[in-house]
Amino acid sequence: MRRGSRLADPTEQVRTLEQVAGLAEFQQFVIAACGSPLAAERLETLQVNVGKVCNQTCRHCHVDAGPDRRESMSREVIEACLNVLRWAGMTTLDITGGAPELHPDFRWLVCQARGLGRHVIDRCNLTILVAPGFEDLPEFLAEHQVEVVASLPCYLEENVDRQRGEGVFQRSLEALGRLNRLGYGRPSSALKLTLVYNPIGASLPPPQLRLEADYRRELRQRYGIEFTRLITITNMPISRFLDDLLQTGRLEPYLQQLLAAFNPATVPGLMCRSMLSVDWQGNLFDCDFNQMLGLAANVPLKIGDLDESACAALRRRTIVTGRHCFGCTAGAGSGCGGQLSELPVGGGVR
Repeated sequence: MRRGSRLADPTEQVRTLEQVAGLAEFQQFVIAACGSPLAAERLETLQVNVGKVCNQTCRHCHVDAGPDRRESMSREVIEACLNVLRWAGMTTLDITGGAPELHPDFRWLVCQARGLGRHVIDRCNLTILVAPGFEDLPEFLAEHQVEVVASLPCYLEENVDRQRGEGVFQRSLEALGRLNRLGYGRPSSALKLTLVYNPIGASLPPPQLRLEADYRRELRQRYGIEFTRLITITNMPISRFLDDLLQTGRLEPYLQQLLAAFNPATVPGLMCRSMLSVDWQGNLFDCDFNQMLGLAANVPLKIGDLDESACAALRRRTIVTGRHCFGCTAGAGSGCGGQLSELPVGGGVR
């Protein structure tokens, strides 16, 4: 958006992906593999994107977030989200951004959701935990037993700073150390610290358990850092990463790579089948990636309009799909909770 790129318009991103010739449609693959179009099964997680304001500007960010963004969820929409959590039976509130902690009502939202007995996830960039004015944030998260899901794309400083900005790695280590001292990520601790790996470039993640072992060994030996688990997420060909693929002439090869690695075993666990995503204006989407592409869910309502009958329909809605969805089904699969299956027999990371 800051550069005035045409890709700042989500419809241009969708158009760009659809213009790549010679690729089958995602829904065709799902129907061939499963016998029916992709559909929701249940509602377990309400993922709320409270806005696009962030203290970082990462190269791979699919939200196009940054310090210059102003989009921020109103208290009215936040209250509507809490109302749905209260009576719709969803067990998890997944708060994301931007840097969600920068939202003025972040702590209030956490307190309200915990008061309802819901599991709360904070998708954290780590550096916000050591930013001026947020020094007490780790203690707040620990007090309310919030699971911290934190982006750390590598255990090597050079790779992290190349993707996320100079100095980010050292500030991330400082934040991880503070979380560890509070009990986060420690063996037998109830305070969960989940690290998130994204590939540096146009490749699929390696097997999650193998990479987790590497992270655990290297972070423990080099820095004395502990964590609960590692999840791997494929870089989706949207927003800034789509822009990078276009500039380097790698869009078509990357899409072909994702399509060639389609794994039917990932379909049952796709996050869109159990999640409802809400943007800062209260619009509803099947997942966070569809939200960033403006691909609204198959329901003509906003979060504040939902009632019990509408939620019943949402539990069995047909999922809106596009070319980007191959990112979630490639190889071992990918989603907000990480890898979805084992690699297929004879398969591998291409």
